[in-house]
Amino acid sequence: MARYAVGIDLGTTHCALSLHDLSLGDDQTPAPSDRAVLIPQLTAVGTLEERSLLPSFLYLPSPSEFPAGGVSLPWDSNPTTVVGELARRHGVNVPTRLVSSAKSWLCHAGVDRTGPLLPWQAPAEVERVSPVEASAQYLRHLVAVGNNRLRAAGVEESIADQEVILTVPASFDAAARELTVDAARKAGLPQVTLLEEPQAALYAWLERMGPRFRKELKVGDVILVVDVGGGTTDFSLIAVTEQGGDLQLTRLAVGDHILLGGDNMDLALAHTLNQGLAASGKRLDAWQFASLAYGARQAKEALFTDSSLARVPIAVPSRGSALMGGSIQVDLQRDELTRVLTDGFFPVVPVTELPKTARRTGLTQVALPYAQDAGITRHLAGFLTRQARALAASEHAPVALAGRSFIHPTSVLFNGGVFKATVLKQRLLSVLNEWLVADGGQPVKEQEGADLDLSVACGAAYYGWVRRGHGIRIRGGTARAYYVGVESPMPAVPGFEPPVRALCVAPFGMEEGTEADVPPQEFALVVGEPTRFRFFASSVRRDDRVGELLDDADSSDAFEELAPIETCLSAEPGREGQLLPVHIQAAVTELGMLEVRCVERGGPGRWKLERSVRMQGDEAQVAS
Repeated sequence: MARYAVGIDLGTTHCALSLHDLSLGDDQTPAPSDRAVLIPQLTAVGTLEERSLLPSFLYLPSPSEFPAGGVSLPWDSNPTTVVGELARRHGVNVPTRLVSSAKSWLCHAGVDRTGPLLPWQAPAEVERVSPVEASAQYLRHLVAVGNNRLRAAGVEESIADQEVILTVPASFDAAARELTVDAARKAGLPQVTLLEEPQAALYAWLERMGPRFRKELKVGDVILVVDVGGGTTDFSLIAVTEQGGDLQLTRLAVGDHILLGGDNMDLALAHTLNQGLAASGKRLDAWQFASLAYGARQAKEALFTDSSLARVPIAVPSRGSALMGGSIQVDLQRDELTRVLTDGFFPVVPVTELPKTARRTGLTQVALPYAQDAGITRHLAGFLTRQARALAASEHAPVALAGRSFIHPTSVLFNGGVFKATVLKQRLLSVLNEWLVADGGQPVKEQEGADLDLSVACGAAYYGWVRRGHGIRIRGGTARAYYVGVESPMPAVPGFEPPVRALCVAPFGMEEGTEADVPPQEFALVVGEPTRFRFFASSVRRDDRVGELLDDADSSDAFEELAPIETCLSAEPGREGQLLPVHIQAAVTELGMLEVRCVERGGPGRWKLERSVRMQGDEAQVAS
């Protein structure tokens, strides 16, 4: 049995680490803030300091760029890369060697995410790394810190021997989850549980509230979790239900993966300031603009932290003799900050105004698929409206939906560093309440969350505690319905592939530890030769039942195709290449694995296909 639950927030711009001692009783657990682990990291050459967060930046130095021993760490005397605060600070001066937003690249299906991509558009002399490797570097640093913390506590086992919960956006697709698990393996964590970040934030709130949460929530309530971090915007809906007289929390819906967050806000400020500089005849090159964006982030945080400040100066280093004085000075004014961020990212719009899609230029550079509409309130309107349509005819529909054009949340929980700016939180609340009142509903209640920087890591560690039978667990079963592709029979027609239908094997919300027989149908299994099994998932088809066979799996936008399983199923001698009639069973195990079992009719054959449906990476396995 593991001694500790380890919560790791692998964020786009920051990482955090938390430990929860599983040997303590209910009345002995320390406060979440006391469980957050301070992370030693380089803040300057030769300077090691402890910080509560590890910036998600990786710097790839040139040979002999740093003095001998200048970037050594307690667990590595001669590192070849730099992670954390020094990487972020120094990388502003050499952006072509700075890796950032690796987490965003993990979910970019348009590139080879396991190939050496980063830094994006670095010169040929820079040896790039993959998004997976960059993520692994951050995790290695956290693992080393955690191991030192355990040794200091007299624990002989390593972090890899503990119960490790690694958080990911609720909207991460199967491939991104699998790549996150790959990064963990590279960092020396062979077994991790992935947990949705909004759920981790809600677990942190539940721990903070203790038994008092029952006074805050009632049956029929719907909690909206709005998570806006450095690189992503994530929405989740959690319904408050009842079973046997006890309150239950059930995950109702998750939003799409939206690349929109604090990074976009920093760039928006930098572009606004740059326009002012250009108007005065001062033009910045790419290197200087990167410095301006870094300065804009610091100025933004200073203005949001200290309400007495009217402006914050930013110094941009000069390059070249045309700009005298050593640097260019520009001020970020408070009214400009409010206009650009509040009105630009949280515009006052009706709930019917959905995200806009700009017409794209025919030729564009390959880069991250950022959201085309910066209006977070418009994305929220689209999420609540779309989920209302998906739930309208479903037995999963909450009370808060009845007769509404969009889902009416009753509580909202904010998460993510962006909401440390009270003005942004208040704007989103104001817009949401305007929608609710105009639709005949009641204003939403804000639930005060835990530390916005540390809640995800602390909530993940607390989840490990909940899994031991403590507290209340967020239910919901599978977040999607799962299907296996079945080839339809048809005569050979030149230029046409046989259509693929989707056989539902795990409906939306299928609980772990349950199984179901697919009603008898004529299925045949190819054995003894290489073949490929196609799988699909859907987050909007909520009422499909096990055994339903649906058309247009390839063409319907209701289905998302997952990575296939390519294998050769074992066959007895003489039966290679045969089509054997089979009966199909499906189960979701306690470990969160979807098992599709194929049982030969009237014969001895037994084959099993496995893939993860819990947030533990979309791994695929075959057994026979």
